[in-house]
Amino acid sequence: MKIRLNENIRHDKVRLIGADGTQLGVMSSREALERAYDEGLDLVEVSDASDPPVCRIMNYDKYRYEQSKKQAEARKRQTVVEVKEVKFRPKTEEHDLNFKIKNIKKFLANKNKVKITLRFRGREIVYAQSQGVEVLNKIAEALGEEATIVQQPTMEGRQMVMFVAPKS
Repeated sequence: MKIRLNENIRHDKVRLIGADGTQLGVMSSREALERAYDEGLDLVEVSDASDPPVCRIMNYDKYRYEQSKKQAEARKRQTVVEVKEVKFRPKTEEHDLNFKIKNIKKFLANKNKVKITLRFRGREIVYAQSQGVEVLNKIAEALGEEATIVQQPTMEGRQMVMFVAPKS
């Protein structure tokens, strides 16, 4: 929304709100503009949807500065959820499996989602539905109470994928 101020306000009559927030009534936009200039401030259109449009006397530069501060604060407070990926093979040994599960738990502790990929090579694809599901169930069981399964294991080409997220 483009904010109109001072001479860019083209309405005949406006409802004016003073710098201290008091209602000053309905008047011509020229008269409202003169009042704003007398106080050394700007006339800013707050709402053009109402009839007559609402304008306010304020220091526009200060208002813009406060708005940018609020937006910066909002950006600082928002959390970015990353999706980490951990890859396995059907024949991954027990120790390596436990090590990768420990990494998944670290990612979940940092409030990140984790994409668990089980890649099949060559003739291993034949065992996708048996060994593949078994391995992913073992991983899900090991994560236990720390994670919720967002997406059940699904085949995507030559790999089986499962998404987990931290428990809220």
